[in-house]
Amino acid sequence: MERRRRTLERALSRAGVCSREEALRRIAAGRVRVNGLVARDARVWVDPEQDRIEVDGRALARRGVAVLALNKPVGYLTTRTDPGGRKTVYELLPADTRWVVPVGRLDRDTSGLLLLTNDTDLAAALTDPRSHVEKVYVVELAAALTDESLEALRRGIELDDGRTAPARVRRLAARGGRARIELALMEGKNRQVRRMVRALGSYVVALERVAIGPLRLGELAPGVARPLTRAEERRLRAALVRAAFGGAARSDVAEERRTGRRGGPGGRGRASESSVRKKQTGRRGERGDQR
Repeated sequence: MERRRRTLERALSRAGVCSREEALRRIAAGRVRVNGLVARDARVWVDPEQDRIEVDGRALARRGVAVLALNKPVGYLTTRTDPGGRKTVYELLPADTRWVVPVGRLDRDTSGLLLLTNDTDLAAALTDPRSHVEKVYVVELAAALTDESLEALRRGIELDDGRTAPARVRRLAARGGRARIELALMEGKNRQVRRMVRALGSYVVALERVAIGPLRLGELAPGVARPLTRAEERRLRAALVRAAFGGAARSDVAEERRTGRRGGPGGRGRASESSVRKKQTGRRGERGDQR
């Protein structure tokens, strides 16, 4: 069972009150009380189920886990605010959406599946490269890639920040006169797909992420967000557990091709992401944020 005790600033974040950075500011300002006493140490350990935690005089409400799938359109930034006044993905969320954070990023010129959640353990597990969570993209190209270029993607491409991990790739039917490929990666270097294609002598005209692990974008309309179903969330967590034991959190399509059967990965119940991390790292404790 996932432990309930956590540091105060993390408890506020997990409760959906605010980000951990904002929690530090509120605690330092004396706006947070624990069991009736002002708490100014963000590192104090609390049990949200046993301790009474108040922010600005209001008791911390118990909150359920929220995981949203958003079809991000081109032109939106994956951030809460932008000093330049550009549009962000938070403008697309319903007004009553509780505090959530993006799981990884999609750049402004990329569209497709973006997850947002208030479960920071889940977000960390999904973005940890050791989780081997597969992200699948449909890439429209200015010029078709040769068979040799596709094989180079499968082996890995040398970029200025190192060699990429082997990718899955296949040709798709052309659309609008443009060549298209499906590219599946298990890492997330900055603008990686665009740089890989550029290294092979072409460039990306349009880029859409269509899957994260067992989750598919499906028919979700651009600019629309929806909560994951319980079945989708179970499959996602089960894929993380399987990856921790040496598998890979693949898309449904990849899983069907690999196993010859339809449907996502099985698995009952919900796994703790802390247990996943312990299996991956062999130790307890917190990790730094990763992108």
